[in-house]
Amino acid sequence: MISRNIYKRQKANLGSQPWLTASPTRNVINALTADGADARFVGGCVRDTLVNRPVKDIDIATPTEPEAVIKLLERFGIKAVATGISHGTVTAVCKKKSFQITTLRRDEETDGRYAKVAFTDDWAVDAMRRDFTINALSADPAGDVYDYNDGITDLKHGKVRFIGNAQDRIDEDYLRILRFFRFQGDYGLPPLDNDAIVASHSRARKLSALSGERVRDELLKILLVLNPGDILRHMQNAGVLDVILPEATNINRLFHL
Repeated sequence: MISRNIYKRQKANLGSQPWLTASPTRNVINALTADGADARFVGGCVRDTLVNRPVKDIDIATPTEPEAVIKLLERFGIKAVATGISHGTVTAVCKKKSFQITTLRRDEETDGRYAKVAFTDDWAVDAMRRDFTINALSADPAGDVYDYNDGITDLKHGKVRFIGNAQDRIDEDYLRILRFFRFQGDYGLPPLDNDAIVASHSRARKLSALSGERVRDELLKILLVLNPGDILRHMQNAGVLDVILPEATNINRLFHL
């Protein structure tokens, strides 16, 4: 069933991008829409195109459920790998290019570490379950961008902001605290969003509930932002480093690298 909710469309179009018009991309889109369903590009490829950054990964969302996605891909001769089918994710491989395809979802249960999801056909509902406004953008195959949370405006002004209530978003997944600081380092401008800082400070202790691997992976990504010293200082002020890296008592050394 195709969603019938009223879309909020900002005045933005991705234009003729090489990744958007490439034959592997079009082949995958043609397969996903062959029976009349929608398919849109989501996440980083939309966000990075709008700020003229290279696109690394192409993620696609669709209301079609995973088993049907696999059948559509295979009908068009595209390799389908059930990489996370319980959460709605299938990887398509076309001409050595990988695409992550995820069925639209809504959260049924969250505990800060894991989420139980259900599939939906509502693009707005799927967008509202994401973390930041700049990560909830989607674009149809023609490049028209859909924005339910003023993410385009936030992206333009370097504002990294949680969707809705910051504490609620963090309570759904505590790792979002670290993701906030990473995206601030990659896309944000000062000052940092106060609601996000307050929520991160109040929930910092919850990070101890996460696996070391998840924390490590985010921390390594934070160290790769343009000015990691500035970001780690903000993390220190918010009480985050005290939880995940209490040994980091002298981050001034980072400023000399």
